[in-house]
Amino acid sequence: MIKFFRKIRQKLLSENKFSKYLLYAIGEIILVVIGILIALQINNRNESQKERAQEQELLNQLQSEFQSNLQQLDEKTDIRNQMISASLKLLHHIDHPETRNADSITKYIGLTAINPTFDPIVNDINSSGRIQLLQNVDLKERLARWTSEVIQVTEEEQTWVFIRRNEYIPMLSQKGLLRNVLNRYWKDNVLETFHLDKGTKTEIDLGNSKKDIVLPAILDDPLFESSIAQCATYAKLTNSQAVSLRQRIVEILGLIKQDLN
Repeated sequence: MIKFFRKIRQKLLSENKFSKYLLYAIGEIILVVIGILIALQINNRNESQKERAQEQELLNQLQSEFQSNLQQLDEKTDIRNQMISASLKLLHHIDHPETRNADSITKYIGLTAINPTFDPIVNDINSSGRIQLLQNVDLKERLARWTSEVIQVTEEEQTWVFIRRNEYIPMLSQKGLLRNVLNRYWKDNVLETFHLDKGTKTEIDLGNSKKDIVLPAILDDPLFESSIAQCATYAKLTNSQAVSLRQRIVEILGLIKQDLN
């Protein structure tokens, strides 16, 4: 093809038809430019199709991650609701000694001694730049804020984790109640929610302590009362933050579903 055009140019020059040669050269340049533009358009279309395929893959990944985050958040919220209920019942027993029952008190203490923490799947789409694959501006903005919004929930959780580890559990251990509490854990399968595979049931019989445990003395201890009040407070605060975070997840899932469709 190039040889063909070259022969035409040479013929025109040899015949001194310069004006025709000039017009021909311009036409040839235009054809070359059109060819380049077509090639660029095809290349851009291929790149666009590749990016859209990557976007769909990313959207499917995000959908799976945030569905998992939503399920975990709901499970941890339910556990904290149980902690709040148990704390209020223990405070009632503290205020009304005539209602105290050793078995139920041990059960309630067990429910207050756990520390459900929200541990969401954290993707790297922001740091890796993959977020730019998403065309939905609203979705990109919400994903960019996700990490900071999770912190608002985990900060309240970590306050209770600290109190539990450094004050509450050592106090229960010192008063000889920890063995009974842990034994009740296993009997009621309280730890089921924390298993990697849901529905897993692990059994062990620790037996109750043979030592003489004076529950009234524990309930009347100001440190115990303070710990129970803090348990209810931080569980309630965390759940309050979790309500907002849950709404964020639902909105993100809605945008993802919309883009996938």
